Amino acid sequence: MNSFEDLHCESERQNKRIYEMCQIAEAELADISVDDFRKLIKINLDAMKQTIKNGLARCELTFSGMCGADCSKLQARFAVRGALFGRLYEKITAYALAAGEENVRMGKIVACPTAGSCGIVPSVLAAVSEELQINEDEQINALITAGEIGRIISNKVALAGAVGGCQTECGAASAMSAGALVQLLGGNSQQILNAAALAMKNLLGLTCDPVCGLVEVPCVKRNPFLAIHAVSAAELALSGIVSQIPPDEVIDALKQTANLMSPMLKESAQAGLAKTKTAIMLERKIRQYQ
Repeated sequence: MNSFEDLHCESERQNKRIYEMCQIAEAELADISVDDFRKLIKINLDAMKQTIKNGLARCELTFSGMCGADCSKLQARFAVRGALFGRLYEKITAYALAAGEENVRMGKIVACPTAGSCGIVPSVLAAVSEELQINEDEQINALITAGEIGRIISNKVALAGAVGGCQTECGAASAMSAGALVQLLGGNSQQILNAAALAMKNLLGLTCDPVCGLVEVPCVKRNPFLAIHAVSAAELALSGIVSQIPPDEVIDALKQTANLMSPMLKESAQAGLAKTKTAIMLERKIRQYQ
């Protein structure tokens, strides 16, 4: 099943959820039982939650001094005045920022699908599961679903900012997170794939222009932004809203956009935010300490 259309058709034909088909296929590929495969997924789920926990408790700056303390600032603000969108919003944004900062501090993270986008899927899964008291088995089902969405996207486009810009990193992660959330909330396969398409459509053309060539600015803060983006896509899909462009065609557009994008906007730090006056000044400052 190398396309979203194949995935949906097989889901309908077998009358199985996406995660059910995926776990059988992956277990067979690895020559292990489905139970053992799910145990491997649990290891990743636990690691994601530990990353969030570590990130929430730390505020050390990175070597560049550009990142590391923002999550603590966010938590301090929410402690004094709650977010306009409520407790769940607070958790998702703080968790995504915590994981992103752990990555740039070289802490242990799960690349989902990449290191730079490591906070998007975990923050939504963990926060929603906590607030709605969703059991671990359902969380594993959602994470398997996210992985399958990422796998199919990666069949057509390399999930690397240097190849396709941040649309293929944080964009794919947001699509994965949207689909996972629909699964977590009981949506069907069509709604899952629509959520992924809706999330991805809105992020086509997202550049990868890291300041100083480091995966810090704007990379880290894109995690909370696009975690909330994923929630919006899931809410739309669960309401019966359909992406007018089918998911596979959205990924075709993603690939075309990646090919048309200038190499200067694909992780090379040669344009965009990376070449603003302030970014150039920061780069000179960092080089002084190398």
